[in-house]
This record gives sequence, structure tokens and C-alpha cells, in this order.
Amino acid sequence: MEEVKAELTAQLENPVAFTIPVLGGIPVSQSVVVSWIIMAALTLAAILLTRNLKPVPGRRQLVLEMFVGLINNFSRDIIGKEWRRFAPWLGTAALYITCANLIGLVGLVPPTKNLNVTAALGLSSMVVIYTAAFRVHGVRGGFGQFLKPSPVMLPINIMEVAIRPLALCMRLFGNILGAFIIMEMLKLLVPVVLPAVFSLYFDLFDGLIQTVVFVFLTTLFTGEGIKEED
Repeated sequence: MEEVKAELTAQLENPVAFTIPVLGGIPVSQSVVVSWIIMAALTLAAILLTRNLKPVPGRRQLVLEMFVGLINNFSRDIIGKEWRRFAPWLGTAALYITCANLIGLVGLVPPTKNLNVTAALGLSSMVVIYTAAFRVHGVRGGFGQFLKPSPVMLPINIMEVAIRPLALCMRLFGNILGAFIIMEMLKLLVPVVLPAVFSLYFDLFDGLIQTVVFVFLTTLFTGEGIKEED
């Protein structure tokens, strides 16, 4: 059992992949390298898949248009008339989180099991959520949102500035980390059949669900901040 514990602890670490030899050495962790791989792959895919788009779409273009249409309709239904400003970010976040959650299927460690990565995603969502309110309502109207529905709610509304991104961060981190731990334990204890079966849920289904939850809550909070302008 101690061997299993030691192996699991080693798997949960976020080792330094390499060090950039400037300013005394800047360590670059494994999760950052995997994130770079995902970003490079998504950028390359975007370039290749959007070349030679035609008025009469083929299969590839139809799939792309279905994804874009899904994100656009999703944003429009929840955010309202200001949806165009936020749909590109929501689509990008959905693609990155999906790839980050599912990358364990190809043998890489999901970067979303690292708290720093999910914290950065939560902070990004916070910027989107609160920037939206100030951009739509103006500075005065943006601060006025903290007084609604009643000035008595000001302390709670201020607390939400930290609570919302923290909730997004910890929900994503906790679910992906939990799934990773369970899968590693199964691989160590029953290395043949069960890991492949449970992988369908923990690596695939749960990863997709967490993407939907993260993007949905970000969209919902953004729509709430600008709802009076709809």
C-alpha cells in the first residue's frame, strides 16, 4: 500500500519540465508545457481548418459551422443582444478546457489538475464577467450593479467578486483532480480491464461535463451582469 501511495503522490506532483536560463533561471512546469502544446495544436488546427472556406460547405466546414453556431446560439440565449462580444472567448475557453481535460487519453497529464491553471481560468472568467458590466453600463452603472437589488446587498455583492472565480476554479480543479486520482489508483491496483472501462467516464464524459459547467456558469454570470441592457 505504501508503494501505491508513493506512486500516487509522484503522479500528483507538477514537476519542472525545463528552466529558461534568464534572470537566474525561470522554471517552466509540466502543466505549462502541456498547455503550450494544446495552444499550439488549437492554433494550427484553426489555421488549417479555416483555409479555403466555400459558400457551399463541405463536411469539414459543416462541422466547423455547427460548432460556431452552437457557441453563438448558446451565448445569444443566455447573454442577450451583447452576445457577439463574448462568444469568441467562450468558444476558445471551451476548446482549451476540453482539450486540457481529455489530454490524459493520449498519455499526457491534464493541466487542469493543477490548481494554478484552474485559478488562471477562474481569474480570466472574472475579468470577462466584470469587464462586461462596466463596458455595457459604463463606470457608474458598473459600480451600481453592486448595489442591486438593494444597497444592503453591497457586502455580499463585493464578496462575489472573489467567490465566483474561486467557485469556477475549485469546481474544475476538484473534479479533474479527483478523476485523475481515481484513474491512477485503478491503473496501479487493477492494471488490465477496469481502467479502460472507467476511463470512458472519468477521462471522457466527466471531462466534457466540466467544460460545459465552466463555460455555462461564466456565460450565466456575464449575462446577469448586463441583463438590464437586454
